[in-house]
Amino acid sequence: MTLSSFRLGIDTGGTYTDAVLLDPSGAVVSTAKALTSHHELTIGIRNAIDQLPGECLSQISLVSLSTTLATNAVVEGRGTPVCLLLAGYNTQQVDKAKLEQIVRGGHCALIPGGHDAGGSERESLDLECARQIVIDQRDKVAAFGISGVFGVRNSDHEVKLRNLVSSLTGKPVTCGHELASQLDAPRRALTVAFNASLIPYIDELIRAIKLILGERNIHAPLMMVKGDGSLISAETALARPVETILSGPAASVMGAAQLQPHQNAIIADMGGTTTDIAIITDGLPVINAKATVIGAWRPMVEAVRVFSLGLGGDSEVRFQGGVGLAIGPRRVVPMSLLVYRYPEVLGTLE
Repeated sequence: MTLSSFRLGIDTGGTYTDAVLLDPSGAVVSTAKALTSHHELTIGIRNAIDQLPGECLSQISLVSLSTTLATNAVVEGRGTPVCLLLAGYNTQQVDKAKLEQIVRGGHCALIPGGHDAGGSERESLDLECARQIVIDQRDKVAAFGISGVFGVRNSDHEVKLRNLVSSLTGKPVTCGHELASQLDAPRRALTVAFNASLIPYIDELIRAIKLILGERNIHAPLMMVKGDGSLISAETALARPVETILSGPAASVMGAAQLQPHQNAIIADMGGTTTDIAIITDGLPVINAKATVIGAWRPMVEAVRVFSLGLGGDSEVRFQGGVGLAIGPRRVVPMSLLVYRYPEVLGTLE
C-alpha cells in the first residue's frame, strides 16, 4: 500500500448498502448509503460507490466486503435447492439435524458407505447408487453437498463422491471434510448443506462487486469478511461461503469494539432483517466454533459469538393461528418505502 492509497469498505445488507473510504492512517474520508436492490445488486452497490469522491477511486489499494445476505437467507428460510449425498448416515441422524428442511426443496440421499471412528471403511461405497441419484437430481438443484460418517477421519468416500458429481454435472460441490474437523456428523452435514445452498448468493454478490470495480478502473484485491472478523479472498469466499455466514454481524461487532470506549460491553445491531447481539470482554469479542447461532441453526462455523435473531426494522407482522401476533423472521418492504419509490400509490392507500 502506497502513502497515497485508500481502502474501500462495502457492506451489503438486507435494507441498505453502505460504502466507506479510509485513508492510509485509517481515518474516514467519506461514507455513503444507498438502498440495497435485491433484484439487481449492482444498482445499490453502484449508487453507494458513486457518492464517494471520484478522484480517490483510482488510488484504492484494497476493497473489503461484508454482507448479511447469507445470514438473512438462513434466518428467513431461503436458499437454493441442494442435493445432499450422505455416505453411511441413517435416518435418525437426518432427522436430528433437520436436514430435509435445510436442502430447501432439494433432496437428502442416504448412500451406503462410511468409515468408523478409526478411519477404517465400515461399508463399501455404493457409487452406482450415487450415480443414479446425481443424474436424477442434477437438473433440479443448484449445488451438491457431500458428507460421510467420520469423513474427517477418512475423506476417501467424500472425495470419490465429489469426483463423481464433477464428472456428471457442472454444479458446485461441497465436502464436509473441507469445512469442519469436528466429529458431530449430523451438524457437519448441516454445515455442508448451508455452504452449498449459499454459493449462488455469494457468487451473485461478488460478480456484482467485480463488475462495478472494473467499470471504475479499481484494480485492487477484493477481500471478504469472515464470520470471525478476519479477511479471506473473494475466491475463497466462493468456495466456502458458509464462513461468511456471519460476515455482516462480525463486521458490526469488530467495528463497535474499535469504536466503543469500554472494555466490556453488549453490542446489539438491528438491521432490516435481523438483530445481532454479541458480548465484548476485555476489549475483544469471543470467537467460538460451537456457539454460533443463526435463527434455529448451529452450523460448524468459527465465528464471533453472535446471536442472530430474525427480528429487524422490516420484519413482517402477521396474525398466526394459535400464537396471535407474530413478528418475523421474514422481511417485507415497508409501506413508506413503497410510496417513496412510487408516489402515485399514496392516493390509493389513503
